[in-house]
Amino acid sequence: MNLQTISALIPGFAGSYIDPGTGSMLFTVLLSIIGAGVYSVRVFANKLMAGAGRRKKADKNRIPFVIFSDNKRYWNIFEPILRIFEQRGHDVLYLTASEDDPAFSCGLTNVKAEYLGEGTKMFSRLNSLNADIVLSTTPGLDVYQWKRSPDAGCYVHIPHAASEVVLYRMFGLDYYDTVLLSGEYQMKDIRALEQLRSLPEKDLHLIGIPYMDEMAKRLAEAGEAPEHERTVLLAPSWGKSAIFSVYGGKIIDVLLKTGYHVIVRPHPQSFTAEKDLLEKIMKEYPESEQLEWNRDRDNFEVLRRSDILISDFSGVIFDFTLIYDKPVIYTDPQIDLAPYDAWWLDTPLWTVSALPRLGMRLDEENMQDLRSLIDSCLQDPRFAEGRRQVKDETWAYRGEGAVRAADILEAKYAEISGKEDVQA
Repeated sequence: MNLQTISALIPGFAGSYIDPGTGSMLFTVLLSIIGAGVYSVRVFANKLMAGAGRRKKADKNRIPFVIFSDNKRYWNIFEPILRIFEQRGHDVLYLTASEDDPAFSCGLTNVKAEYLGEGTKMFSRLNSLNADIVLSTTPGLDVYQWKRSPDAGCYVHIPHAASEVVLYRMFGLDYYDTVLLSGEYQMKDIRALEQLRSLPEKDLHLIGIPYMDEMAKRLAEAGEAPEHERTVLLAPSWGKSAIFSVYGGKIIDVLLKTGYHVIVRPHPQSFTAEKDLLEKIMKEYPESEQLEWNRDRDNFEVLRRSDILISDFSGVIFDFTLIYDKPVIYTDPQIDLAPYDAWWLDTPLWTVSALPRLGMRLDEENMQDLRSLIDSCLQDPRFAEGRRQVKDETWAYRGEGAVRAADILEAKYAEISGKEDVQA
């Protein structure tokens, strides 16, 4: 299908010039419309065949609960739920794309961890699952290589950060059945996309954020960090709109001039996707008494001993502000929304309203005044009130996330399997 065909199919574009970028987007949009129609038909057919979601014949090889994790760093998302399942006696098959995933040494007797391998081998296993429930934090189901298995009952998504789900790549959640969310704004965005794309309504549940519950509990037990000099944590994301791509090492240079202690914690993906850039900056700014580079797998301690965070669009912003109750300085990355689900919506991103309440914006013009920005953020009481507001909007049912998630997964399993004696 070429661009002329697409332009004829989409009102308002017939006979118009379409540049390659717009054409690529239109092609994607058209595919989504076709895909949504096919998906709707398939959902209806599956319900007819399955008798409203219940199997007529028991299958002894069918796995009740499967978790798929595409990276070991998402173990903290699933661990709280798995511990509830351990208490309730549910066995779980944990499929991971990381050979050294913490699941292999977690000590949970109900978890059977399996390394998937890479490429075709991994997707072959995922695409042929015989399971009742499949839980994952990975978007893009049925969009790229990861396909819905015809023998899987219900696909459940749980986000890995307290922010927009519409900042996934386009169609990120379209083909999930159930989504576990933390804020009303997320539900509104998903419902809006479903209407725009004529998709069946997903089963949406507000549960909160299990991993944040665990971090908050851990922080309460650890207490305040030992007395230390004022410490600034620079934790950029990665990609062309991230801090290092936009400012390079200049931002570290300005931070060192503040006289404050500086910790730099790059996104793990930076060490792979932008290795040359990162190595160049690390060479220009080696560790010293004032500067340290942090690559701890667990970010708990580095967040605990930092007084303020500088970041861009990384999810760590919400971990830092909502759990540790500290301010941030954020950059305006000017993200091109074209590849993301947010492109479809005419409402502003929730994050756009949240960030100014959490701290102050950094740009090229005020970078030389970074010390003043840091001091203002730490002293201005309006940011403490802003953190309270944002927490209420994006972190429902604080302290209850894992239990609520487990309850929903059990209920889904009972619905699909026809077993009424599942604990709820």
